Amino acid sequence: MQNSVNNTFKILAIGDIVGRPGREILKDRLQGIMDTHRIDLVVANGENSAGGKSITPDILHELFSIGVDVITTGNHVWDNKEVFKILDSEPALLRPANYPPGVKGHGWHIVERKGFRTCVINLQGRLFMEPIDCPFRKFDALYDELKDKADIIIIDFHAEATSEKRAFGWHVDGRASAVFGTHTHVQTADEEILGGGTGYISDLGMTGSFNSVIGINKEYSVRRFLTFTRVKFEVAEGNRKINAAVFEINKEGKAQSVTRIIT
Repeated sequence: MQNSVNNTFKILAIGDIVGRPGREILKDRLQGIMDTHRIDLVVANGENSAGGKSITPDILHELFSIGVDVITTGNHVWDNKEVFKILDSEPALLRPANYPPGVKGHGWHIVERKGFRTCVINLQGRLFMEPIDCPFRKFDALYDELKDKADIIIIDFHAEATSEKRAFGWHVDGRASAVFGTHTHVQTADEEILGGGTGYISDLGMTGSFNSVIGINKEYSVRRFLTFTRVKFEVAEGNRKINAAVFEINKEGKAQSVTRIIT
């Protein structure tokens, strides 16, 4: 429920959900997290939710049914052909907005709830990633389009390099309410409120098995680094955790607090 005393809006941002272990622990614990932190809106990165490879229609609706409001993705969204059935028809399923014009899907979505209009934008970095359109300039264009349509703007910046994530945070500071990184599956301990009032964390981490290498079977992953040959891709089991962050935003669209979650 909305924090009526402080007139703020709380957003739970959940790190990359990896396969069935990630979905199951989220199903078990999401409602408890929402109740404890009085969450108003839930955003989760789902690009690895289908066996580590993209998302399917059934999994999309499974995540919606347990309380996720908006699902973001990244470069792995294209790894499962089933996703093409829903990219255009599901406005709360996002793919990075800075893919070239003509690509299927939506790059942003607005949710109106409890007096707040919250726009979720999905963007993807370029360092050590596909050389798609510039996410910095894409945000500038989207901001001009959306600033009068939304009270809160939050961004899933799906990127590899911490330097690019950090630079992007400063680029949008004072315009976005919150920026959280995804993709590396390792939670960073650098949550803060930037000078212009933007809540920031370089990476949320992941939701899934931590008996793993970023959610994948650790024995196969080690073998890959030892041999540099093709090895089996398999989602890991055991030691399941949720990595996330709570952003509390005031009525001016500025972050009041950023709280990391590991549970």
